[in-house]
Amino acid sequence: MIHLPSSVTVSLLLGMVLMEPGKIETLFSFGGNDAAKEWQAVNDGVMGGVSDGRFKVTDQKTLEFFGMLSLENNGGFASVRSRSKNLGLQPGDVLVAKIRGDGREYSLNLYLNRPLIAFSYRATVPKKKDEWLEVKVPLDQFEATSFGRVMRNAGPVKPTEVNSVGFMLSDKKPGSFKLEIESIAVERPAK
Repeated sequence: MIHLPSSVTVSLLLGMVLMEPGKIETLFSFGGNDAAKEWQAVNDGVMGGVSDGRFKVTDQKTLEFFGMLSLENNGGFASVRSRSKNLGLQPGDVLVAKIRGDGREYSLNLYLNRPLIAFSYRATVPKKKDEWLEVKVPLDQFEATSFGRVMRNAGPVKPTEVNSVGFMLSDKKPGSFKLEIESIAVERPAK
């Protein structure tokens, strides 16, 4: 029997291609005084729901996304995402996020600079409780979604159009939640 390190196991669970480590560039870390200004919460209130998702930068230099998910008034999602800016993503890039969850199913989302309502590219992250994980998702593994439904004909994400990243909870389970994010980076394949 072959025993794989947990980071390899996580990569295999997500159906990702393992690659030689390349250059890693941090997109977001949370040690600076202005780190919180680069982020915003977007919840189902934009559609009449009453979920309450918030975030804060902690003394441990993480972004803590927390709150209460509600299914009332046709609600059911809470998210935190970076404010729009050029992220400089390129074909072949892999997003690398260091996270610690609460056992609920979150998605890592990519948002575009196109005026599309409720549209994003998503990848589900592993459900582990109270354990730090390094999640690696190649850009070509993200699925196009609109209002939570997969859009099969939308095509793959175009890296140069991505201007925001974030995390969303929409697991249809009302109750409290908490996800900590230590950093989000991009890994480029070695050339």
